[in-house]
Amino acid sequence: MPCPYSRCLARTGADPLSMLLLSPSRRAGPPRQRGFVLTALLLGLAAVAAIGTVVLMVSVLWLYPQLPSLDAVLNYQPRQSLQVVTQDGVSIAQFGAERRQFVPIQQMPKRMQDALLAVEDSRFREHGGIDLRGLARAVLANLTPGGMRQGASTITQQVARTFFLSTRRTFERKLKEALLALKLEQQLSKDQILELYMNQIYLGQRSYGFAAASQTYFGKPLDALSTAEIAVLAGLPQNPLYANPISNPARAQARQAVVLQRMVAVGLITPAQAEAAKAEKLQIRSPLRDTLHAEHVAEMARQVVFERFGEKAYTQGYKVVTSLRAADQQAAVDALRKSVMDHDRRQPYRGPEDHESLPDDPADAEQTIAQALKDHRDDEDLRLGLVLSASPKAVSVQLASGETVQLNSESLRWAQAALSSKASPDLALKRGAIVRVTSQPQRKGAPVWALAQWPEAEAAYVALDPHTGRVRALVGGFDFGHRQFNHVTQAWRQPGSSFKPFLYSAALEHGVMPATLVNDAPLDNTGDLPGGWDPQNSDGKVDGPITLRQGLARSKNLVSIRVVKQIGVNTAIDWAQHYGFDPAKQPGNLTLALGAGSTTPMQLAQAYAVLANGGFRIDPVVIERITDARGQVVYQAPEPTPLTEDRRAVPARNVFITNSLLQEVTRSGTAARAQAQLGRPDLYGKTGTTNDAVDAWFAGFQPSLVGVAWMGYDTPRSLGSRESGGGLALPIWIGAMRQSLKGVPVAELTPPEGVVQVAGDWRYTEWAEGGFVEKIGLPQGLIEQVTEPIRDWFQDLFGRPKAASSP
Repeated sequence: MPCPYSRCLARTGADPLSMLLLSPSRRAGPPRQRGFVLTALLLGLAAVAAIGTVVLMVSVLWLYPQLPSLDAVLNYQPRQSLQVVTQDGVSIAQFGAERRQFVPIQQMPKRMQDALLAVEDSRFREHGGIDLRGLARAVLANLTPGGMRQGASTITQQVARTFFLSTRRTFERKLKEALLALKLEQQLSKDQILELYMNQIYLGQRSYGFAAASQTYFGKPLDALSTAEIAVLAGLPQNPLYANPISNPARAQARQAVVLQRMVAVGLITPAQAEAAKAEKLQIRSPLRDTLHAEHVAEMARQVVFERFGEKAYTQGYKVVTSLRAADQQAAVDALRKSVMDHDRRQPYRGPEDHESLPDDPADAEQTIAQALKDHRDDEDLRLGLVLSASPKAVSVQLASGETVQLNSESLRWAQAALSSKASPDLALKRGAIVRVTSQPQRKGAPVWALAQWPEAEAAYVALDPHTGRVRALVGGFDFGHRQFNHVTQAWRQPGSSFKPFLYSAALEHGVMPATLVNDAPLDNTGDLPGGWDPQNSDGKVDGPITLRQGLARSKNLVSIRVVKQIGVNTAIDWAQHYGFDPAKQPGNLTLALGAGSTTPMQLAQAYAVLANGGFRIDPVVIERITDARGQVVYQAPEPTPLTEDRRAVPARNVFITNSLLQEVTRSGTAARAQAQLGRPDLYGKTGTTNDAVDAWFAGFQPSLVGVAWMGYDTPRSLGSRESGGGLALPIWIGAMRQSLKGVPVAELTPPEGVVQVAGDWRYTEWAEGGFVEKIGLPQGLIEQVTEPIRDWFQDLFGRPKAASSP
């Protein structure tokens, strides 16, 4: 017997609509009544369907003419940023609102494609733009109480939305999206649609397309990604902010697991491979080390491309290949920053960058810290932080990254005045102070953190191939973000003693040889010296008669002045032009002997390149070539011109002897650390320190590479009474050259024609038996007074020399 309606409802848990659809044997009521209700229901449903169909058809007929043209995808011109890379393909910078690297679908790794389809649109190859099966599944899941909400947009629909529509969730937008998807499927192949999707979609961190995202998050191209890394990228399209591996690593890992599960489900990988991928430790690229630091070179490249192409430079996918080598550039950056920070560590602590009032409540304090630090730029070496507590024995600092580090009493000795209760408000190191800290890695245990500060001094370094002019490394300053000024090409500074080799080169042409004795003694002001100028040696000592070789090795100022006085100031200036120096920027008096003119690090590198390559002028090259988005070359640097005799600027024998003097500097002179630390004899160079140590230089070379390092303040002032080119600039040069010369064989110079060795030193052949300038600035008879007793002593000890026999 059929149960009453209410009891059946209670037993079955069914709603009234389901009761109407029960079999006749289970329905209540007379048969005629039941038939009428069912007929009415079916007619109602049919009417609703008919009305819906009419509405849909009318909507389609109304909206279809309004659909945008497909030109944007049929003639796809992706907005691609300007890329700047090293000679070996490492990214330096990208200019443009969107980071994108267009990759044709044929070059897109198959596993990347498959992983994406597995999680985003597994039936992409089967459906016609709208996946009805997926749509029904999503509708059912969304209507089921407690079911997980699902989207039903196919990749084709996502392409339609990305290129043509807004993200507003309206019926009109969804209908347009479906119509555009159908239209796209009619005019484009599946591969073309997928190519559009994989190159256009936004994936976080200003990255558009999977190739750009691969570089952003992992620092490598798509074809170098592991399965684990592919799964991370494939999980980004759903919500790149939520699953961002930089800002939300835990969510990114959870999303990665979903992708791997789908890859297993569609047969791309095995469960064991999925587990191995989950266990793989991801090396996510830190935003602080986003690209190789060569911002000054990137800016040089940007200016060149903009001058040629205007605003299109930032959207048409131009790529600039520079002459830099990534390893050389990184070594130069590291060495320069270390030397500048070491120098700053010898300066007084100048106090925190700012102060912030911190609430006592930890939750409120956390928000205050985040707000306070966001307005200051973090740095990979000088980490930004806020002091949580401070005492003379310990300081606790929360970094901008959220990590808390401790500074011990040893690392705080430098800033004890700031920890005193009597410290001025600007200097005080207390709770709420915004500071810089740096870590010192230890062989064992955690790194040791120390207080630091942003340096005020600047520095520059440039290295180039002396045979081709190709610039291998260029660091225009300590930090491009703080100062965009390129000190390598724009800073005209006094070169100091690093200019002396070119004066000695001039002297060689006037009979002054390495064995020439020069009086290292105070100068009498006979009218040749500028008024009030009283030059001294940097060490404050005088050694009397010494050879020209010793004078350069020990950087004796008084020797250089006497040499220039001997040959004439104008003669020296004229000769310096052979090396590329501008005579208008050189003083017309004897201060020239101390490098009181002006040069840039790049110009000085070019001059030393003449010595390194045997006597030929070269022009520096930074940009090798520029290509468009399709890889077509739109600019190519000229091939290096052979260094033939018709291009010679300085005689080979002059260069050879000058280099022998510079080799002595790196062996036993003011730059002896060069050969000692790098362990090779084929190093040549000269330190330079201007008056009051305003500028510190080292310029030198190995025959295959020239390097010039400089340090100073932008507003010239002393770097410190005990500072010098050997202590500040030489360490930069050594640190950079240590990397650049790895694997480079020793290359000793070969004596050219026209030189001969006499008594252990080189001289021009025509002066082999004398005739050169034997002495400069020595009183008459002083040589005999000094040398005759020594000569007599040797003769008494070893016997008188025999008279030469007749031929």
